[in-house]
Amino acid sequence: MNSWITRFVTIWTGQTLSNVGSVAGRFALIWWVAQATGSATVLATASIAAMVPSILLRPFVGVWVDRLNRKLVLIISDGWIALVSLGLAVLIWTGSMRLWHIYLVMLLRSVGQAFHSTAMTASVTLLVPKQHFGRVEGSNQVAQGALQVMGPILGAVLITALPLHTIMLIDVATAMFAILPLIVIQIPQPEALNARAESCTKFWADLKAGLSYVFQWRGLLAMLGMQASMNFVLTPLFALTPLLVTRVFQGDAMMLGSFTAASGLGFILGGLVLTVWGGSHRKILTALLSLLFMGAAFGLIAFAPSELSVLAVGCFFISGVALATGNGCLLATFRGTVHPALQGRIGSLMRSLADAMSLMGLAIAGLVSDFAGIRPWFFITAFVLIASGIGGLVFPPLRNIELATRTASAAADGD
Repeated sequence: MNSWITRFVTIWTGQTLSNVGSVAGRFALIWWVAQATGSATVLATASIAAMVPSILLRPFVGVWVDRLNRKLVLIISDGWIALVSLGLAVLIWTGSMRLWHIYLVMLLRSVGQAFHSTAMTASVTLLVPKQHFGRVEGSNQVAQGALQVMGPILGAVLITALPLHTIMLIDVATAMFAILPLIVIQIPQPEALNARAESCTKFWADLKAGLSYVFQWRGLLAMLGMQASMNFVLTPLFALTPLLVTRVFQGDAMMLGSFTAASGLGFILGGLVLTVWGGSHRKILTALLSLLFMGAAFGLIAFAPSELSVLAVGCFFISGVALATGNGCLLATFRGTVHPALQGRIGSLMRSLADAMSLMGLAIAGLVSDFAGIRPWFFITAFVLIASGIGGLVFPPLRNIELATRTASAAADGD
């Protein structure tokens, strides 16, 4: 077995097992809050506490990740998240937990996750040969889809069988699966983008260099915009799906389960296909075509007769396949085009922008749906996705971003 496969699979497996504990613990914690308070406002506040710090901090976190040892950042952030969960377990066990502790835990975990996900994204590029980026991203999509389907089920089983503090201790224990491989496996550090980057020691200068890299590369700027537009429409669309079931298709919990399961299974299938296939040579084209398929699927849902819920189930399945394939190819394109020494900064900027657009989309979609109904947002989603796909295909800087990689890197070196 190739050495890179051994190193990557060992780290990836440890991180995935840790994520299983985190997803189960998060579900159990949210369920406890829902049962204890019965307040939608409390749940919304907890969600905001988990998202806002990440949105605000990520652009700065990315600079630190690019400046520091990425392996050390991963170990410390994993340990930080485990320590926060341990503290919460102690509070629950002693009967000292209060509602504000939940908000604080969400906030502190969000800070650790911002560092961790940024460092992990930037490290994979250094662990995996470029020709296998598509397969790696396919594996990530499979793991993400499996967690979406199985995580809540595992959380529900655990919260039924175990006290909450024990579940949080399981989260702590699974974090060890992520930390231990990192202690013994070396993660390469990227070479500096240019000599000036090596001599630059000021934090704000590094941040400015990352922003300049993005704004001077029209193809990369368009790719970030495409990712942001996807989050703007898709995050609220999935949040509105329960109302689609009840108001449009007059369905029940079983129908909602079928919609969710179809999307999750499609996501897993799309990830498996990408894992085996590896993606086309021009992965950005696959990502853009996936947007068209997603847009068509959601467009059909927007106009589907209320008695044809089976059509909606099929469209959710297709959208799941397209989302996993498109997301994986988009991330593989990012890995293969952005200079490794800048991937912490650019990746965190992309994630921060996407999360901010998700929050904005949720706010706007709620108003649109209350005023005009649920179907219009599905139509808006279809329009945005199809327009983004067509726009990317006819916009040469984005369509040819993989072909222009060397030129862009050379231009950056010459600055």
